[in-house]
Amino acid sequence: MHNISDKLIVALDVNTLKEAEDIVKKLYPVVKLFKIGSQLFTACGLEAVKMVGKKEGAKVFLDLKFYDIPQTVFSAVSSGTGAACEVVFVSTTSPNTEENIKGVIQSPVFMMTVHTSGGREMLEKAAEGARIRAKELKIDKPLIIGVTVLTSEPAKEQTLENVLDKAKLAQQTGLDGVVCSVHEAAAVRKACGKDFIIVTPGIRLKGAENNDQKRMATPQEAIKAGANYIVVGRPILQAQDPLKAVQEILQEKSGD
Repeated sequence: MHNISDKLIVALDVNTLKEAEDIVKKLYPVVKLFKIGSQLFTACGLEAVKMVGKKEGAKVFLDLKFYDIPQTVFSAVSSGTGAACEVVFVSTTSPNTEENIKGVIQSPVFMMTVHTSGGREMLEKAAEGARIRAKELKIDKPLIIGVTVLTSEPAKEQTLENVLDKAKLAQQTGLDGVVCSVHEAAAVRKACGKDFIIVTPGIRLKGAENNDQKRMATPQEAIKAGANYIVVGRPILQAQDPLKAVQEILQEKSGD
């Protein structure tokens, strides 16, 4: 059986820190993975990351889809890797000396996105930025995930081929995985192997409204197709009882 409980990421697509904090309070600890995208990050910045990080075991999927010149993306990913880290000092007679730094508490950011349309050099610099910064801080490297084709775009004849080309490029350049719709997930899994991370947005329960999503599927279909993580926003955020909506998603399982 496929269990969804450790795969669900709830998108904090709201305008204020208070709204985001209210959602986290309602859903944690049933949900421990939260997406912070451009809407919330533009409004609140690192405060949103820190807010999630205060909950034990809670982690952030920083979905900012970096897409710029290679060196800028290198720096952005490097900053994201160390986002909201805390330095811990040893209690000694000279606590402020550099030699007495005990270590760094892991950043809440466990995964972030770059856009595969940025090309080979940009993707290589993104992967490098995460590796170097994580090594400097002596922390776990976050997963760097390439965005392929947005799920708001309707499926076209060349969509699958386009997604596969972008997924292969992401793998070749050192990225850990990609974001794609459920409809391409199985093909990506076959092409890129079992260790490649697949993140699928556009998740809806049966009978729910599509909103602006065109290539969507149920949680059960996503996990069966090989998704490592599913991202759910409006079906939870707009529910009368968000926790109940989460529980309905978590109860969905699929046989092997």
